[in-house]
Amino acid sequence: MRIVSVFAVGGLALSAAACGEAPKDNKGGGDAASKYTACMVTDTGGIDDKSFNAGAWAGLQAAQKAQSNVEPKYVASAAEADYQPNLTQFVNQKCNFILAVGGLMGDATKKAAQTHTAQEFGIVDSKIADVTNVYPMQFDTAQAAFLAGYLAAGYSKSGIVGTYGGMKIPPVTIFMDGFADGVAHFNKTKNKTVKVVGWDKAAQNGTFADVFTDQAKGKSISDTFVAQGVDVIMPVAGGTGLGTAAAAQQSAGKFSVIWVDSDGCKSAAQYCSAFLSTVEKGIAGAVEQAVVAGAKGEKLDNAKGYVGTLANNGVSLAPYHEFDSKVPAELKSEIEKLKADIVAGTIKVESPNSPTK
Repeated sequence: MRIVSVFAVGGLALSAAACGEAPKDNKGGGDAASKYTACMVTDTGGIDDKSFNAGAWAGLQAAQKAQSNVEPKYVASAAEADYQPNLTQFVNQKCNFILAVGGLMGDATKKAAQTHTAQEFGIVDSKIADVTNVYPMQFDTAQAAFLAGYLAAGYSKSGIVGTYGGMKIPPVTIFMDGFADGVAHFNKTKNKTVKVVGWDKAAQNGTFADVFTDQAKGKSISDTFVAQGVDVIMPVAGGTGLGTAAAAQQSAGKFSVIWVDSDGCKSAAQYCSAFLSTVEKGIAGAVEQAVVAGAKGEKLDNAKGYVGTLANNGVSLAPYHEFDSKVPAELKSEIEKLKADIVAGTIKVESPNSPTK
């Protein structure tokens, strides 16, 4: 069996194993009986996607700092066929908590949970029906993406903005729904006609790369959008979106990017100059909270799970960073008011892909 690669993340040298290869502990020694092993299986985006896999791993690392008996480890999936074997090998290693990252892992996680009913699992971006041993962590990202859509519409000089997805799955399209609605709200309140390229909410159809790891594909989609006059793009595509970020940085300001999942100026700092903002999904916080609770011996409420919203800071719009002086003060104030209205329920953000549906 081959080793996929060795990453340096958070100052720790980590071996990410391919299907069938036992992952290595991140720390040696210690009394195994006192450990709470939190084991994570990435989807095909990998641990260094600057997005949701990286966010989940950051949550495990934070849990280790908060609770000394936590021992985090991960295995990277090179292909979807790796999901089931990677989950199973962690069961065989008697991990206390096994985290599956991403909605694409739903079927494999359900099968593993039904086969190993005494094992505690968790999953990011999915809720699995008919199982009781999986803790779901979901995020109503449409709320924060609504703010991003309003921001994009208000910041755009061309009056054309765009968004595309990695794959047509609910954890992706929920961002696109919120973004489109935010633009529509801007148009309604300002009597404008800003156009959205890449997503039709009513039809639930748009532009997809069909992959989360192809930067060249991300650049190609961006080039097509820019040729149509788009000057703000929100890729919801994991590592594929890095191709858009790189192209934006090289465009001399022709277009900017709204990143997703983890604050782009922290997770992909080399492209900070291209990031207008980020629609943040509090994966790290949700994962940390679940793992710390488990390590303390507390039972997770798998039936209820966790849903991140603007109200509980589970989703948010990140700071503007290098664009702070470029975003008009009036636009900033309007976005803050919109956030307050969404939290208060005065403005309702709805998506057929919402975890509250």
